[in-house]
Amino acid sequence: MIKQIFTWWNSQTFGTFLYTIFFGEFVGKDEFGNKYYKNKNDKRWVIYNGEINASKITSDWYSWIHHISNHLPSDIDQKKFDWQKPHKDNKTGTKESFRPNKITKLNKKFKKYESWKP
Repeated sequence: MIKQIFTWWNSQTFGTFLYTIFFGEFVGKDEFGNKYYKNKNDKRWVIYNGEINASKITSDWYSWIHHISNHLPSDIDQKKFDWQKPHKDNKTGTKESFRPNKITKLNKKFKKYESWKP
């Protein structure tokens, strides 16, 4: 509890915790462990599992939380197609971020531009 008060950037705030207890109605949980709530006025919010990062929300839950769809993703039997890839959160700024081969090769010096040759 003390950790929650002083480290709000890693989890829900104390105010969100209290609001969820008194006014929140649990509606579902996604495959990443994020929990979704709403109140009687249809305000919707998410309690993230681990680090707070908005890109952790899958597209199905994104539609629900932004009032695009009123159907809960857990209630709908959604068929996933072969071409659909599993959801990944944004890794920009981390060690797992995408780096083109041009930058990662150690034997070639990286230049921000390439000279034009006629």
